[in-house]
Formats: sequence, structure tokens, C-alpha cells
Amino acid sequence: MLFEGFRTGDAATGVGPIRYVVGGKGPPLLLLHGHPQTHAMWHRVAPMLARDFTVVASDLRGYGDSAKPESDPSHAPYSKRAMAVDQVELMAGLGFDRFALVGHDRGGRVGHRLCLDHPGRVTAFAALDIIPTRSMFRQIRLAWAKPYYHWFYLAQPFDLPERMIGADPDHYLAWHMEKRQPTKAAIFDPEAMAEYRRCYHLPGTIHAICEDYRAAASIDLEHDEADLDRRIECPMLALWGATGVVAQHFDPIAEWRERASDVSGRAIAAGHYLAEEAPDETCEALRAFLSQPATVGVAGGHGP
Repeated sequence: MLFEGFRTGDAATGVGPIRYVVGGKGPPLLLLHGHPQTHAMWHRVAPMLARDFTVVASDLRGYGDSAKPESDPSHAPYSKRAMAVDQVELMAGLGFDRFALVGHDRGGRVGHRLCLDHPGRVTAFAALDIIPTRSMFRQIRLAWAKPYYHWFYLAQPFDLPERMIGADPDHYLAWHMEKRQPTKAAIFDPEAMAEYRRCYHLPGTIHAICEDYRAAASIDLEHDEADLDRRIECPMLALWGATGVVAQHFDPIAEWRERASDVSGRAIAAGHYLAEEAPDETCEALRAFLSQPATVGVAGGHGP
């Protein structure tokens, strides 16, 4: 069992149900996953953090067992702005008007937008193994574009990637994850991998994921361009894998300091999947950051 002692629920939001698990006691903390995963990616870290925090780990819109709404030509239903609203509604429904936020991969991009659009909600923000989306696209180079091929592949017009991935979802999922972690594929718990495979087969998932990436290459950039004068004002932590692509090609601290006022961070002895490859070190870094007085969230209501 991946989240023993946690409660599973489906939050009622404007887009439909958002799946989550919640456990622990203390200041509220929201964990957001990346592609091609679900909230299950936090199964090693969440129980440790739950000793000090009320931990909520959710499935993003379009992923896992969360709602998968119809999209439109602008891809707005899968913009990070829309995804952020789901998470605000989820946390408010649990009684938390303010909370700390940790996002890995796509979840970090949703977290970035949530901090800009709802600054009063977030007490602290940690981004795992990413730099801002706009910064990535403005620095396209062969060396990072090859391992990040999916940024461009999944953003191709409907229904090319959907049709190709749909021909063998299990193969694509395993190939994608092992390609980014070629020497340590065994880090993934079999139960977690089974969950990722199950969710990849759910109706609408592959299309929703493609829409997420299409939004990132279009409307998300429009939102980012419009907000160049806005910064993340809460304390921010950047963590990245010491052997990952981000570490090889970017300076995460410098990149985030262009978009946030108070940034600290460091590398973790891992590749891209920090929470699964190095859960103890990742948890230690998060706990140290989130336990600082300026970062601690308070419940805005009764809590779960």
C-alpha cells in the first residue's frame, strides 16, 4: 500500500473531481506531481513529511483519476492557470486558505502559476528539477532539446501524438521514464509503476497530457509574457537532480532569481525523479525549508 494511513478523496471543483490523498497533522502542504506520473510519485516522501505537516497529494487536471475536461483550440482548459485554480479549490475545500506547495516537473509549473495568480494562498514554494517554462523555451539548444524531446512531440497538433502513443501506451510510458533514468529504472516501485500504467490507460488521459504540453508551448507562454513584471514573493526553494538534464544545462538558482524574490536551493544526488530516487535527502531538504517560520502555512478552516 503506497499511502498507508492516508485518506483518499475526490474534491468537487469547477472542472469536476480532483483526486487526492491526505494524511498527517500540522501546517498544510500540497504536493503536485509531474508527467507521466500521478500523486503516487510522492509515496516515499509524503509519509515522512506527514510527521510534521498535513500533507495533500493530488492528481493534476488531466492526470490520474482527476477530471479530464474537453479542450479548445487555445488549449486554455489545460493552461497552468486553469490547473492552478483546481488546486486552490481543492485546498479551500479541505479548509486550507493558505498552504505551502511543492511541485515536481509539470506540478512545479502549475505551482509557479499558482504563486503568481494566487499569491495570498502560498506560504512557501519548492520547485523540483525545473526552471521556468519561458526560460526553457528561450534557450532551446540541441543538448537539452534531445532529452526533452517530449516538449515538442507531445505539443504536435491533434491527433498525431495521441494516435502514436495510444498504439502501445505501456511501452511509451516505460521507455520515457527509463530514458530519463537509464541506469536506475529500478528506483520505481512496482506498485507505483502499475498505478502510472493504469492511469495512462484511462479514457482521455493521453489526450489531456498532450493538451498540457500544447498549452505550455502556447497559452502558458502568453500568460508568462504578460506577467514579466510579477515575481514569486513567498520564500522559494529550488531542488534539482545533480545528474539530471537541468543540472547539466542550466543554473537553476540564477534562473529562478529572475522570477522570484527569495530563492535558495541545491542539488540532490539523483536524476530527474528526486522523490523516488532520493526520498530521504529530498525530504530532509524540504523539511528544513518548510520548517522555517516564514514558510509555515496555517489552516484557513477546519482542515481534514
